Amino acid sequence: MATVKVTDESFDADVLKSSTPVLVDFWAEWCGPCKQIGPALEQIADELGGQVTVAKINIDDSPMTPSKLGVKGIPTLMLFKDGQMASMKVGAMPKGKIVEWLAEAGVKADAA
Repeated sequence: MATVKVTDESFDADVLKSSTPVLVDFWAEWCGPCKQIGPALEQIADELGGQVTVAKINIDDSPMTPSKLGVKGIPTLMLFKDGQMASMKVGAMPKGKIVEWLAEAGVKADAA
């Protein structure tokens, strides 16, 4: 499952009303660290596809949602569960740390 592009217009439907947890990446084209974590987020979307939706929102194209949520720096990762923000991390981190953070928040890969 690939990452999903989210906009100000689709945020409510794609994130807040989602039946599965949603990891939202607030990013911008000009943000180097945002581009660094992009491939890791794609891999996580593939590996945890049934457990979490990985959504990306470009703060330049959709400035209202990050402003409403108090996003100050990017990349900012927010995990939403049942329409509520459950956890947040600011700054780039390696894939393993993102997976650990998700696991701590209760999002784990299915046991094989």
